[in-house]
Amino acid sequence: ALRIERQGDLRWLVVPAPAEQLWPQLREFWLASGFTLEVDNAEIGLLETGWAENRAKLPQDFVRRTLGRVLEGLYDTNERDRFRMRLERGADGSSEIYVSHRGIVEVFADRTLQDNLRWQPRPTDPLLEAEMLSRMMVHLGRGEREAQVAAATPMAAAPAAAARARLLEGQPGAAIELDSGFDLAWRRVGLALDRTGFTVEDRDRSAGLYYVRYADSAGTQAERGFLSRIFSRDEAVPPQRYRIVLQGDREKSVLAVLSADGQPVPPAIGQRIAGVLVDALK
Repeated sequence: ALRIERQGDLRWLVVPAPAEQLWPQLREFWLASGFTLEVDNAEIGLLETGWAENRAKLPQDFVRRTLGRVLEGLYDTNERDRFRMRLERGADGSSEIYVSHRGIVEVFADRTLQDNLRWQPRPTDPLLEAEMLSRMMVHLGRGEREAQVAAATPMAAAPAAAARARLLEGQPGAAIELDSGFDLAWRRVGLALDRTGFTVEDRDRSAGLYYVRYADSAGTQAERGFLSRIFSRDEAVPPQRYRIVLQGDREKSVLAVLSADGQPVPPAIGQRIAGVLVDALK
């Protein structure tokens, strides 16, 4: 049955239909919601929207309620959102849909220069991710009230998620230990990659592999480097390809950062990438 499953703050939509059948409907959902699509790859099940203004923050005063959309162009919330949807095939022929959110806000770079604005990341909003999953359920045929209830399952009713993660010392390369078995760790690592702006080019769940691109920018956070690539044509640090390898059993899992050809990466780069992921996995 069409349902939302949850482990801690991680939610995903399970649909009893194959990915090939679902993709056109999911693509239409994002377009009908007013988003542009910057990544639309049905082959690997990855879709990413462009940045869109957060219209929910606009003031709902009497004038705006009266004039409706006529004045919308005169307001700007100085906030933008984008979403990444990842679709994975289930072993039973069903599909799992994950939605991750990234946000930015425009702030003054210098309080003495009121016209000097810059974009900076906003925290990921798990409730906004849940809201998009709820809307997606409605688009796929479930009632609106039923979808809202499914997305708002209280924490106590969901299995507790083991979110702890730590860097491993004494390894030949950068590695992370997770206090969760492979299935949950795979979901959490996928969400961490999506939320922090890594470009996932492909993945192989049976082998525990994510193939990603990442622009190492001398120790800055992945999201900051990602934003600089979006809003600036001067890409000083070209993104490099890496493998994120996950191995585990029913109790613990270990994540390793490797080069594109499966070799250990330089320690400084590997530790920075691992540090970004540890922060997202805590």
